[in-house]
Amino acid sequence: MNRRFLLVLSSFSFAVLFLFLVALFSGQGKISGGSFGLKLLGLRIKQGNNTVPMLHRKLLHGTGMEEPNRIWGEKCTKADIVINQGPTAPLPSGIPTYTVEILNVCVTGCDISGIHLNCGWFSSARLINPKIFKRLRYNDCLVNDGKPLVNGGTLSFQYANTFLYPLSVSRVTCS
Repeated sequence: MNRRFLLVLSSFSFAVLFLFLVALFSGQGKISGGSFGLKLLGLRIKQGNNTVPMLHRKLLHGTGMEEPNRIWGEKCTKADIVINQGPTAPLPSGIPTYTVEILNVCVTGCDISGIHLNCGWFSSARLINPKIFKRLRYNDCLVNDGKPLVNGGTLSFQYANTFLYPLSVSRVTCS
């Protein structure tokens, strides 16, 4: 009798779990603003007025991407540089750390140099190679020592501080 009871109980549990998962990911259980399953897993990011599912990348969240308004003859704009950053494991002392990715997504195949970011009073408890990223003055940080970031290239670094610094592109030079 004990085996029969366990078999019935496990079959019932499996059926309930299966029905829950089907309802969860088929969109039957709706919450305003998106699918119940995606809301439950926290895999939606708000960009402007659009909500975009981010199933492949939960760590880093973009700071918003603006579409370049190209004028004839213009090779690149500051919108061709995308900055993503998000939390990573804290230092042993408990200070939170953040990973920053800076990408060149220029569609015209351009290398972009002289990348300056708005960065406030950026500082880090973890040393950052100044050839990769350094604060020149208040709200002016230089990326890659001013050298070109090749088309499709990515540069990344980590910093440690009690809060995340909002970083945005202030100006670039098209190479």
